[in-house]
Amino acid sequence: MAGVAPITASRAIRGTGYVSEEARARIMEAAAKLNYSPDMVARRMRGEKSKVIGIFVNNFGSLMVHEITKAISDAARARGYDILLFNAERFDGAERAGTRDMLANLCAGLILPMPNVEDGYLADLEKRQLPCVFVNFEARTVGLPVVVAENRKGARAAVEHLLSLGHRRIAFIAGSHYTGQNAERQAAYVEALNDAGIAIDSALLLPGYFVQTGGFAATEKLLAMPEPPTAIFAANDEMAFGAIDAIHSKGLRVPEDISVVGFDDIAISRHIHPPLTTMRQPLAELSACAVGELLALIEGQGVEAKKITFPLELIVRKSTGPVAQCD
Repeated sequence: MAGVAPITASRAIRGTGYVSEEARARIMEAAAKLNYSPDMVARRMRGEKSKVIGIFVNNFGSLMVHEITKAISDAARARGYDILLFNAERFDGAERAGTRDMLANLCAGLILPMPNVEDGYLADLEKRQLPCVFVNFEARTVGLPVVVAENRKGARAAVEHLLSLGHRRIAFIAGSHYTGQNAERQAAYVEALNDAGIAIDSALLLPGYFVQTGGFAATEKLLAMPEPPTAIFAANDEMAFGAIDAIHSKGLRVPEDISVVGFDDIAISRHIHPPLTTMRQPLAELSACAVGELLALIEGQGVEAKKITFPLELIVRKSTGPVAQCD
């Protein structure tokens, strides 16, 4: 249709080699009329570099996963890469292997935000030393780059904030073990109380599984205790939202009766009632670092096991206040 040789059309479409501007215009006009687009699979089979980064997500349900995925997407597009998002409960199942490998082969490299330590695909990525970066993963040491927030230091700051307000009976609503982040946050909770001379009461440690309904159920149990806590530290914001809902459902006030602290500072945290005190993750900086590390691997730098950490910031809002004084 354009009246040129196939190699000339190929050069124009790919943007490589010399093609006159007049010929390029005819070729692009013909491509538009034919609704033509290059075959990505064929280009990868010829060994051409992809400009696509794969984001492989274990369970796209949580609000934090949404926010960190968007931040990674923004950072990748700023570097000239498109995004392919693949969501699955597990990537190591036989029913997922074909789709998983096909999509991975289309990508120049992969980023796994908060992957599941029980997924065998993680070990496969390590073994094959593919261009891959893990984000917010502390369940075990891996042979690939990991970019992560300083969970233990951040959680300690959250507990110390409650201690500074006079709280001594502080509950912890735990998440799940899949990414290893909860273990770090819980360890910081224990350390901060121990250093303050406060004995750990195991009854004040309840699971919430990183979901709002879990935070609600855990808080209902805490409020039913003969001596309820005066403050709650939830291992993520969504569980903190559930905690606040449960407190309000009992006719109690936040923070006048019970203070609540979350973790992550997802966007909605500043808009709930009352606005949530929480630990802010620097998602833009963390994601830009993850993309930068991945591009270095794509460009041929050797894969090495390293952990890059980012500090968190305590954001004090209206869900925390001084411990209520008994009359």
